Amino acid sequence: MKIDAYTILPLETGRFALDGGAMFGIVPRPLWSRRIAPDERGRIPLATRCMLVEGNGRLFVVDTGIGDKVDDRFRDLYGMHDQRPVERAVEEAGYAPHEVTDVILTHLHFDHCGGTTRRVGDRLEPVFPRATHWVQEAHWTWAGIPNARERASFLPENYAVLESEGLLRLVDGDVAIAPGIRVQRVDGHTEAQQIVHVEGRDAHAVYVADLLPTAAHLAPAWGMAYDLRPLVTIEEKGALVRQAIDGGWRILLEHDAHVESIRVADSDRGPVAVDEAGWLDA
Repeated sequence: MKIDAYTILPLETGRFALDGGAMFGIVPRPLWSRRIAPDERGRIPLATRCMLVEGNGRLFVVDTGIGDKVDDRFRDLYGMHDQRPVERAVEEAGYAPHEVTDVILTHLHFDHCGGTTRRVGDRLEPVFPRATHWVQEAHWTWAGIPNARERASFLPENYAVLESEGLLRLVDGDVAIAPGIRVQRVDGHTEAQQIVHVEGRDAHAVYVADLLPTAAHLAPAWGMAYDLRPLVTIEEKGALVRQAIDGGWRILLEHDAHVESIRVADSDRGPVAVDEAGWLDA
């Protein structure tokens, strides 16, 4: 996908699975299972689709997947397969890890930032050693004192070394990271998640992370039980979808195992996904 000076590519870092009931909250299983079929353990397949953005002399990676530091029990619990480290995905796209200038982490749950660090012997080191790593300041603070609800999702081994290595850049709220690239704070899923906009003269794409994890979550009430503030998610998602319809934006999906991106249109049933496409075809 091209937007002005920027080229946007998906970085496929593998598949995992989460409980379907947790992924769809109050939505009854007979409804959500028509959209995404669960496995024998009640889990639905999900992607960890990160984003590469190149242009204007910079190379961005947005989110880093689960990474390869986890043990076999963790892999089984979360149904992990087809894993590849994010740095390998970057290399397969034609770039070297040391060329990455910026890493934007939407939030610090393990499935979004686990590939930020790797183990080398008995120490942890950043995968992208020359990159500035952008995180919302309120979210960094939030992750540092995890609540009981999210404690299992925040694993300091995935991000703590960024501060000691001088690679951490904290931002507050809606901020322009580069010309045509900005982050937007949203608070329904977790405190101060940030979604990423790439904007041009005639096109606009938004990487929505866990605000809208799959195309099946488009309907207002189809939210996750993982969301800390489900009513806030409904409000934030509704506002984003309205802007996407009015502006013809393309929504880039991080977790949908089958649909990479959508446009959205009004219908008599509410907003619906149209023009499903891969990022390279969009």
